Amino acid sequence: MTVSQISISSEGPTFSRLVKGMGSSTRWEIGPNKMLDMITECIYMGITTFDNAAIYGGGEAEKLFGDALALNPSLRDRVQLVTKCSIGNFGTSLYHRDTSKEHIMGSVDQSLKKMRTDRIDVLLIHRPDPLMDADEVAEAFAELRKSGKVLHFGVSNFTPSQFELLASRLDFHLVTNEVEISVMHLDTWYDGTLDMCQRLRISPMAWGPLGGGRLFRDDTEQTIRLLKELGQIGEALGASIDQVALAWLLKHPARIVPILGTGKIDRIRSATKAESLELSREQWFRIWVASTGERLP
Repeated sequence: MTVSQISISSEGPTFSRLVKGMGSSTRWEIGPNKMLDMITECIYMGITTFDNAAIYGGGEAEKLFGDALALNPSLRDRVQLVTKCSIGNFGTSLYHRDTSKEHIMGSVDQSLKKMRTDRIDVLLIHRPDPLMDADEVAEAFAELRKSGKVLHFGVSNFTPSQFELLASRLDFHLVTNEVEISVMHLDTWYDGTLDMCQRLRISPMAWGPLGGGRLFRDDTEQTIRLLKELGQIGEALGASIDQVALAWLLKHPARIVPILGTGKIDRIRSATKAESLELSREQWFRIWVASTGERLP
């Protein structure tokens, strides 16, 4: 099964319908050769977009990806690289945020060096910074765009008002907001994030699309309800629980792009089948009700 490609905004870029997340890559205990195998397998399945961050693995996730890519440099033109900046310790004892121009510019240079590439397809501000100067961030973005070091820009975990503040200072569009969305986490329906994405015609990226694995680990009333409903719908569709949970996200008109965090190829391969599932409106709402535990008013 090969996943499709979509343009995530009117200005691009083109992403695979499912994205491979690198957040746990340093915990998979694999070296560059094994990582290259994973990248190659993902590309074969149509998953060409990879989501990274300066802080993942203490900075080692970007390096591991770059070391793998260096073994077959021709793959660079077949993938889209997303990375993030703005959170960490930054040489201090305090974990904090930094969206200063100096930090953004330096972080991009480090990411390019670690990933052994001359460009980042999409750079995201990782988390909102209470001290963010939108004009300063916009200045950094404009210089990075002009230099060709970064092709597109977005944010992660921003509220609609935070997104719109930064967007108001730019002469080009922010292309995505990477936020937590899953059958277990419905905040983006209530806080206006998905409404904003539809209005702007941008695709949100969804981290934790399976609840960070909590869907299968937790023993809460919510997960018990969800597992029962997802299982029944999966049985009717000939699909697994995780495939149904991903298909539930893919059905949304904002064109949500789920980020797969697993390091197991067989689970990635299984996930690609989610795109071919067509949930009915009734099935979709049965899952919503199972998540909330409440009948719709």
